[in-house]
Amino acid sequence: MAQYTPNYQPNGNEVAVIVTSKGTVRVQLAGNDAPIHVGNFVELAQKGFYDNLKFHRYVPNFVIQGGDPNTRDLDTDQVIAAADNPFSGLGTGGPGYTIKEEYTVNPHNSHEDGALAMARSQNPNSAGSQFYLCLGAQHFLDPNYTVFGQTIEGKDVIKQLRVGDVIESITIEGANA
Repeated sequence: MAQYTPNYQPNGNEVAVIVTSKGTVRVQLAGNDAPIHVGNFVELAQKGFYDNLKFHRYVPNFVIQGGDPNTRDLDTDQVIAAADNPFSGLGTGGPGYTIKEEYTVNPHNSHEDGALAMARSQNPNSAGSQFYLCLGAQHFLDPNYTVFGQTIEGKDVIKQLRVGDVIESITIEGANA
């Protein structure tokens, strides 16, 4: 799969506003620390890529994960039913390209409670669109996954999210025109 470098150049002031079926989460994006990940996330959000996707993975006291386009045409009950089926294809979708890892160069790559990070397969450079929010500090992930934002509002919402909940929209405040 082709490696993509986003055209969007972060200014360091971007805030992702993630509107979910359980409420709104605001995440300060780390454009100076992980410019490829932030640029990619901003581009996908601005295209409406994340609109109406569902969270497909929930592990208590670990992460809530979303951003798989394979959930777009499924309703909440279908996502819940498919989540326990390893053959469902959930967790395998992406934007059709991958981006380069930045955890080895991000000076603040720390999985704190509410951290926003990019999921990937075994290949370090395989992230695309799937992201997760940490449910508590997960520092054992620091050497292997790129953190590209930190929740500034809505940690209570994150803790309520479950498989099948809807990402209604993601907009970016403070983005360059």
